[in-house]
Amino acid sequence: MTTGGWLIMLGSVGSVTLLFACCVIKVMKDPFNPEETLHGFDPDTPDMPDEEEDLDRSL
Repeated sequence: MTTGGWLIMLGSVGSVTLLFACCVIKVMKDPFNPEETLHGFDPDTPDMPDEEEDLDRSL
């Protein structure tokens, strides 16, 4: 392989490795306040009744 090919390959592999390392560090970094940064799942939707007593079972 020519010198230009080696340079392009090393630049490409190096940039992808750097991007991967930055992503891993960003994911693994301990945030100061995880309650503000972590997204949760709320299973209650607005169309659901608050209690089971409100359900209409007369079908």
